[in-house]
Amino acid sequence: MTPATSAPRIALFTPSYNQAAFLEEAIRSVLDQNYPALEYVVIDGGSTDGSVEIIRRYASRLASWVSEPDCGQYDAVNKGFARTQGEIMGWLNSDDKHTPWTLSVVGELFATFPEIEWLTTLWPLFWDDQGRAVACGTHQGFSREAFWRGEQLPGADWHTTHWIQQESTFWRRSLWEKAGAGLDLRYALAGDFELWARFYRHAELHAVATPLGGFRLQAGQKTASQAEAYIAQAREAFLAHGGRPPGRCESFLLEKLAKLRRFLERKYEKRLRFPQAQHHVVHRGREGGWHLKNP
Repeated sequence: MTPATSAPRIALFTPSYNQAAFLEEAIRSVLDQNYPALEYVVIDGGSTDGSVEIIRRYASRLASWVSEPDCGQYDAVNKGFARTQGEIMGWLNSDDKHTPWTLSVVGELFATFPEIEWLTTLWPLFWDDQGRAVACGTHQGFSREAFWRGEQLPGADWHTTHWIQQESTFWRRSLWEKAGAGLDLRYALAGDFELWARFYRHAELHAVATPLGGFRLQAGQKTASQAEAYIAQAREAFLAHGGRPPGRCESFLLEKLAKLRRFLERKYEKRLRFPQAQHHVVHRGREGGWHLKNP
């Protein structure tokens, strides 16, 4: 994908409140990519720690920004997206960061594969408080069936294998509108998970084997201080949308089977391959371009 005209417009949004220690890194991780069709909005909740001065330094490169009190992070997200028109959407919290190639990869994949309605990474990164990548998760993939049996439900039992990393997830505006065009403010902490549940009612999630973003591990974040409340809200949303994790007897049997599978995979390595039902996007290597692998 070369000229700006072939790049889909990406509407990206950052909510922030008193995150001056990390905000500039987040903003620069977006703007320094120089994506040619970017619509970047920053909504500040009325910070008093110097955040506004940081935003003003980059104001000429933003589609819009404002600093005023709001009703929380997800209220800010709804307000921010209402200011945008871009075809592809995503949001980056003010203490997280993208990789230098995030927007170019995301733009190219959505332009190449019209069947992809939302997209995430198989390799979620984790930054430390200095902005260094200190860990990288690895996922086999995602599917609607796995989601509804609780495999991406935070804090669930053994059957939770991984979760959808919000800062690495992007979607088409058409999917956002089909799913209600807004985050549900009743889920003040787990609004992202509740949104994924609505997305899954309309489309399968595709994943790409390249890091797209990272979650910063730092002491002041909500997910660290309110983890139990987040998990409770996510479970409430999961059940409200019809999700059903395995019952006690089924869990016992499936856990034993999962342990057997892990044992066999370790013992036989490449000689034993289990079928996967996920939707992957794979780079073609020296040939260039991408290949979409659907089950």
